[in-house]
Amino acid sequence: MHVAQLLAAEAIDAVLTGRNLSSAIEAVLKHHSHITPQQRGAMQDLSYGTLRHYGQLQALLSPLLQKPLSNTRLRCLLLVALYQLQQDRAGAHTVVDQAVQAAGSFKPQWAKGLVNAILRNFLRQRDALLAAIQNDDVASYSYPQWWINKLRKQYPQDWQAMLLAGNQHPPMSLRVNLRQTSMADYVARLDAQGISADVVGDSALLLHKPLPVERIPGFSSGEVSVQDAGAQLAAPLLDAQDGMRVLDACCAPGGKTGHLLELARLDLLALDSDALRLQRVKSNLDRLNLQATLLAADAAQPDGWWDGRPFDRILADVPCTASGIVRRHVDIKWLRREADVASFAQQQARILPALWQLLAKGGKLLYVTCSVFHEENQSQIDGFIKQQVDARQLPLSSPMLPPQGQLHPAAHHDGFFYAMLQKI
Repeated sequence: MHVAQLLAAEAIDAVLTGRNLSSAIEAVLKHHSHITPQQRGAMQDLSYGTLRHYGQLQALLSPLLQKPLSNTRLRCLLLVALYQLQQDRAGAHTVVDQAVQAAGSFKPQWAKGLVNAILRNFLRQRDALLAAIQNDDVASYSYPQWWINKLRKQYPQDWQAMLLAGNQHPPMSLRVNLRQTSMADYVARLDAQGISADVVGDSALLLHKPLPVERIPGFSSGEVSVQDAGAQLAAPLLDAQDGMRVLDACCAPGGKTGHLLELARLDLLALDSDALRLQRVKSNLDRLNLQATLLAADAAQPDGWWDGRPFDRILADVPCTASGIVRRHVDIKWLRREADVASFAQQQARILPALWQLLAKGGKLLYVTCSVFHEENQSQIDGFIKQQVDARQLPLSSPMLPPQGQLHPAAHHDGFFYAMLQKI
């Protein structure tokens, strides 16, 4: 386990200097290809868990250090071990011994002694240390203070529940491809293989226990996809009918693209600014045996790619802070800055009117974010409608969604915002 601790510390150190966790883990694994699958899994679990609770762990570590550690990776190793002791409730002596062993790989000869002393001091002082930080918001919720303040102001009744939901392990939901099988038949297939799941939507299943995709029946043949139940609302809401010309803007990684094509036979253009991410869209469509026109281009600059033919439906799944899906991307909490909210809002304000000019009269545009911040959601829509006299906001037709379209992160789904606009 000391190898997993060491590699997790390396990945976390990269995140705290600005790299996203997925690419940090990928880089670490590339340089340590000799590790076992068990070590790889443990390293990933420790990386996600430590960053999920980073606010608390940092507050616990600081008073145990006589002065700040200049070796940031050694500091991250201590955070990983504290996570195991505090959140994993792993065997204390084993965790300490493994962390001391991991510290032996650092050049400072005093590293092992320092790690041993700090972790044993934590075990002796745990109750007092926890009591000392109980009124610290960042330590209590493990979010930056600006994030906590924003949610407290925008959601005075729900902010605590939203923060806590974002610190839970994410659920694993499946989307059944109703072109290939029925919900009843697929549920029976899962039951026959001892896999428990709850039906949470017309095509959505919530697994009781997450599974690797290779163990999900029918995944490789396109009978089912992995997609959050909240994200599965997009395609039905868009109400695209057979034969319609549809634009899926900002489409990568392609979950909503595939769902649209499962629901109707469409002339669909899937657009994304990142050509590499479009390769993943193609891979998903190939697995589902579905087809769309894929194009790498900027949704905010249609003059460079639009052929002049209007679209009947547009799915505008715009870039955002991803504040509604932090339990899946735990690094977001620590990489985002408050100024990023305004920056994303400005980007959205460029994309939305650019796409609007491509929409046919009477057509519908579904605006989607995976954010919970008002600036990116209803405030964005309100500002747009004031500027566009031919735009009106329609009520949403999903029983899962509240009237205002803001889906809070909860046990069965992540946080999303939906708004339906029609050109009149």
